[in-house]
Amino acid sequence: MRKRDAQAREAALDKAKILTEAMPWIHRHNGQTIVVKYGGAAMEDDGLMRQVLGDLELLKLMGIRVVLVHGGGKAINRLLGQLQLPAEFKGGLRVTDEATMEAVQMVLVGQVNQKLVWALNEYGENAVGISGADGKTFKCRQVDPELGRVGKIVKVNTHLIESVLDDGYIPVIATVGSGPDGFYNVNADVAASQVAQALHAETLVYLTDVDGYYRDVDDQDSLIANMTLEEAHELLFSGSLASGMIPKIRSIVEALDAGVQDVRILNGTFPHSILLEIFTDAGIGTMFTR
Repeated sequence: MRKRDAQAREAALDKAKILTEAMPWIHRHNGQTIVVKYGGAAMEDDGLMRQVLGDLELLKLMGIRVVLVHGGGKAINRLLGQLQLPAEFKGGLRVTDEATMEAVQMVLVGQVNQKLVWALNEYGENAVGISGADGKTFKCRQVDPELGRVGKIVKVNTHLIESVLDDGYIPVIATVGSGPDGFYNVNADVAASQVAQALHAETLVYLTDVDGYYRDVDDQDSLIANMTLEEAHELLFSGSLASGMIPKIRSIVEALDAGVQDVRILNGTFPHSILLEIFTDAGIGTMFTR
């Protein structure tokens, strides 16, 4: 009996040490805004999804204003396959004709967004789902006629997002924007960066299915723990980035240039990665700083 009690005390002491280590980080982030872009395999697995969303709820309970921006590329590809429509990309952006745009809206607004809202609300009355078209939150223009209905955000109208935050909810934003001629598909990495800039967020987090930025994707020892804005600038114009990574790194550079203090790339499939990154001394992903 005493042995079990001793073991329980040791386990409790370990938890107390973790909380003590986290205290200065909790103090730093309390009242701040963190924008989280969520996508990749971490969003495909229901168990992982609930864990990630539980972590976001914990951030909210710690007094952090959390904004969740999501994509849904894998789900979009599945629907396109069922509809026998092609999935084509140029420069890391999805070519979006009218039929593809309808599929994007169905998946992002009608399926993925509502699934995330439902899962967050299982922890309480926590989340409100919106799209970038609601309240003209994402005002867009066409990026390139060759890409079809792919939108470049020309303005983020923060009124609706801030109203949801002020009411104590987590805004869950589907990356569909609006223009004078209809709806636009917006790259989720770019949208998250634009939202972080407009809200003057302290931190932008990309939750994906890789551990961070690798200098060489085939070398697991080439993970970069820290990168400065200057180094990210050089990387963006080095010509060495894979096409799918270009929008992400560009969006990181733009966020830091606009005043966001730090940007993290984390593996959302790793248990509690966002808590470990933000509330411990070690960190586990790649952090970009000004």
